[in-house]
Amino acid sequence: MTDQDVSLRIIVENPPVRFKVQRGKDGLLDATSANAKQLVFEFSVRARAYGSGAPNFLGPFAQGPVGGRFVYVNSGTMGGDTDADWQRRAKVPLSGITWSMIEKGSIIEARIDGTARDGGPACATVPLLGGGWKIAQ
Repeated sequence: MTDQDVSLRIIVENPPVRFKVQRGKDGLLDATSANAKQLVFEFSVRARAYGSGAPNFLGPFAQGPVGGRFVYVNSGTMGGDTDADWQRRAKVPLSGITWSMIEKGSIIEARIDGTARDGGPACATVPLLGGGWKIAQ
């Protein structure tokens, strides 16, 4: 099977600060659209089957080991805000994206809560809201 391009959308609900998606080691992607209630990030990764046949995500936005890939959503100084008091990264797991979703050729989206329990920006591995990755409507 050849690589397939996969369009992803991550929606950060109730962001207490500015967030950016990490590209590669130190690049940052601005939100595609933003308002006080949500930030929307759209970008692409590539999918290729690995050992078990599950999708392995590749490209500058895919972080982590094969079988455990994720996307970093950064805030504070890690998000390029040099005056911020925060230095955080939220890990958005790519698990749950299936070949049947990829083959539809649509945008696949997930939502996360931008606010952590301490009231600051989300960090560490974050749960996906609304049941996980879905085909965008």
